[in-house]
Amino acid sequence: MIVGVISDTHDNVSAVDSAVSIFEERGVETVIHCGDVIAPPVVPHFEGLEVHAVLGNNDGELDGLESAFRRLGNGSELHGRFVELEIDGTVFAVLHGENLDDVEAHAESGEYEYVCYGHHHVAEEREVDGTTVLNPGAHFPTVPDEQHSIAIVDTDSGDVEFVPVEE
Repeated sequence: MIVGVISDTHDNVSAVDSAVSIFEERGVETVIHCGDVIAPPVVPHFEGLEVHAVLGNNDGELDGLESAFRRLGNGSELHGRFVELEIDGTVFAVLHGENLDDVEAHAESGEYEYVCYGHHHVAEEREVDGTTVLNPGAHFPTVPDEQHSIAIVDTDSGDVEFVPVEE
């Protein structure tokens, strides 16, 4: 299965629209959002996809965000600050990742194939004892263009591809 990973969209509708177009072109059905969606109006731009998001340090209007994710349908959900997801037999840990010690602890636990996080606005892929640690990049306006990216994960092959997102 092809899974999309995005983070730190910070109400950037044009970035979300571009990312969704890429997800659709690549056959992504399930998207992991690593937090900092910010407000409910951006959520409908993910229409047609199953989106699992965690809360980031800047997410507000929690009731509105939860409702917006429920309205997306397709099993979409706004989880709390952390979620363990099993997608096509592959186990993902998802957190916003303000505290890098938490990211490392999940990676070192050996419980997950992938640990996905955001917050630091820098795309990253690295291995920790067989676990892939993944930050897809960010879409905050002050982030350098080369960090405006999403990640595509192929759960069958284990391949990860970073795709630039142009707004």
